[in-house]
Amino acid sequence: MRGSGEAVGLPVVVEVLALVAVPVSMAVCAVLDVEATAVLTLLVTTLAVLLMFASYEASRPTLRQLMPTVVLGSVAAVGRVLFAPIPDVKPVSAIAIVAGSVLGRRSGFMVGALAALASNVFFGQGAWTPWQMYAWGLVGYLAGVLSDHGALRRGWVLYAYGFASALLYGLLLNGWYCLGFVRPLTWQGVLLAYGAGLPLDVVHGVATVAFLVAIWVPWRRSIQRVVAKYGLDPRERRASSAEGEG
Repeated sequence: MRGSGEAVGLPVVVEVLALVAVPVSMAVCAVLDVEATAVLTLLVTTLAVLLMFASYEASRPTLRQLMPTVVLGSVAAVGRVLFAPIPDVKPVSAIAIVAGSVLGRRSGFMVGALAALASNVFFGQGAWTPWQMYAWGLVGYLAGVLSDHGALRRGWVLYAYGFASALLYGLLLNGWYCLGFVRPLTWQGVLLAYGAGLPLDVVHGVATVAFLVAIWVPWRRSIQRVVAKYGLDPRERRASSAEGEG
């Protein structure tokens, strides 16, 4: 029996294919040394984000179910702006992880993606926006998947994922930079670009862990109380996931 909210939606296999299509397209373009790499990968990334938005919309969330996701996305966006003076110290990944763990994988994606879109009104919109939406959305989505399997109940897994999520974000954004702007595309050039970005990614990872230490327990309890009080239960049901995989 399906529940409300995110229990209904596009089959999980469609979501997975959309999310996997981005790194696959990056790898194919790199191997084949495609000239229009920046445009092609941007197109795939944008389509993946739109499909994830469509999946959330297909879940037919009510206004009460939308509110926690919208509020967390807004808080993450404001937090990114407030911490703008400190390079790569941003709460977006941590908030997306909390959202994914409590509200489910689709809400986790939406929080990360909306935070990137909304905060770029301040930082500036551009070709990087869909990439940031995808990368931060993926952080929240994977947090939901890990939570569904009980992995985030272990503190060391939570904080390890928090740190790794920043490296994942950097891997994707630096990958886009390399494919679009490093010419000729060589291993030396790629390693140089990733090496230059690694210290910032590490700072991002450490900051994400610090934010998780600060907000994980109180925010989870508060969100869970809201969910219980209003009977939202917006997490994806395993039955729905199994149905999508079947």
